[in-house]
Amino acid sequence: MTDSDIIKLTATEIAGLIAAGEVSALEVTEAHLARIEAVDEKVHAFLHVDHEGALVQARAVDARIARGERPGPLAGVPLALKDAFATRGVPTTCGSRILEGWIPPYDATLTRRLKDAGTVILGKTNMDEFAMGSSTENSAYGPTRNPWDLTRVPGGSGGGSAAALAAYEAPLAIGTDTGGSIRQPAALTGTVGVKPTYGSVSRYGLVAYSSSLDQGGPCARTVADTALLHEVIAGHDPMDSTSIDAPVPPVVAAARNASAAGMRVGVVREFAGEGYQAGVMRRFEEAVDLLGELGAEVVEVSCPSFTYALPAYYLIAPSECSSNLARFDAIRYGLRTGDDGTRSAERVGALSRAVGFGPEVKRRIILGTYALSSGYFDAYYGSAQRVRTLIIQDFARAFAQVDVLVSPTMPTTAFPLGERVDDPVAMYRADLCTIPVNLAGNAAMPLPCGPSPEDGLPVGLQIIAPAMADDRLYRLGAALETALAERRGHRPLDAAPAL
Repeated sequence: MTDSDIIKLTATEIAGLIAAGEVSALEVTEAHLARIEAVDEKVHAFLHVDHEGALVQARAVDARIARGERPGPLAGVPLALKDAFATRGVPTTCGSRILEGWIPPYDATLTRRLKDAGTVILGKTNMDEFAMGSSTENSAYGPTRNPWDLTRVPGGSGGGSAAALAAYEAPLAIGTDTGGSIRQPAALTGTVGVKPTYGSVSRYGLVAYSSSLDQGGPCARTVADTALLHEVIAGHDPMDSTSIDAPVPPVVAAARNASAAGMRVGVVREFAGEGYQAGVMRRFEEAVDLLGELGAEVVEVSCPSFTYALPAYYLIAPSECSSNLARFDAIRYGLRTGDDGTRSAERVGALSRAVGFGPEVKRRIILGTYALSSGYFDAYYGSAQRVRTLIIQDFARAFAQVDVLVSPTMPTTAFPLGERVDDPVAMYRADLCTIPVNLAGNAAMPLPCGPSPEDGLPVGLQIIAPAMADDRLYRLGAALETALAERRGHRPLDAAPAL
């Protein structure tokens, strides 16, 4: 089997071959490292490739198998990890200059679970600084490019993880989702990514942006692979005070028992109209029609408070970011500038933050600080939280009528690099369909539903499930994925462009 053959395999196929002794974890890892070396200069999916560390991890898996052990369903499978998770001994920058060179002395809970499962962490992927952005152009280390069209964005903030999948640099990846940062890149790169129920995946060791919204999640090229990764990383963690102490939904079983028959599917009325690309709506409507053919009952559902989700989010998230990022003071860790012995600690901190934070992070800190300030707290932050309650209530009424909701994931396909950099409001509008899920804490999955007829770029359909009903995403998503593949005549991403 050649390197080219190996990198096109799914994670499930790779794990099966390794377990059967037909290929070694070392061979698989070397094939993906070679792919990264060959194409990542163009894509820039990775900020740091842990070449030696990955080889050590792969040899350890091979040694366990040689001893007759059964190391797990994803043992030996390479993985790209978003640079927001602390990884012991490996640089963790969160895409920011202010953390440049920081080497964590510990692993995030998610990182530890990946290692325990025998996945081979190839390195840390590029991201919008502190996960603030919808295009991965806000990274202090340069933008990531979409493998479908290198002149376009891969989405954000987890564009590096999604691009690594689409470029065949890794079969698995991890992202984080605060307002759509797993789902948007998946939609724009033709991959699968899941924003799990808030609290179902530990946030311990995840560099915080907005603590009531942030959620780590699995990314892959197929629904089945995503389910296997989801099961590895999810579960209660006493180190995280927001962690849900409940069994993980049976996501792998749901993906294997794929069926749309008998499911009630609600199409959200508010996620359509002005601002939506015609090709996106065409592919979305075709996928919804296919769900009906597969036996689902499709109805229209109205969630009127979703109209206010965007402004509510852009008050709540910046307010929490203003608080969370106050810890970067140039004293305890991180970048320190201007410390020549003549300046106060306060002045050194101010100078370091001015140099260490990028424009988008500064914009959100200022916005959040203003919203939390005396005299404005109730008018802005308080009002936004009340809108959040209305959105939660809208979801509750909708899920009393249907099992899942569906919508486009993004209003448009991938837009050109630089097109929205100087227009933050236009950039924020990319979050229209994804933000309500984070405000309510529900689960959601984008699924590739074909290329837009205007530009040939991927379109993603978003499936939304109630909290702790993540298995519904996988049951319906796997059924639709299979039906779409049969209609197209090829597996997911087989038609992705060659780099």
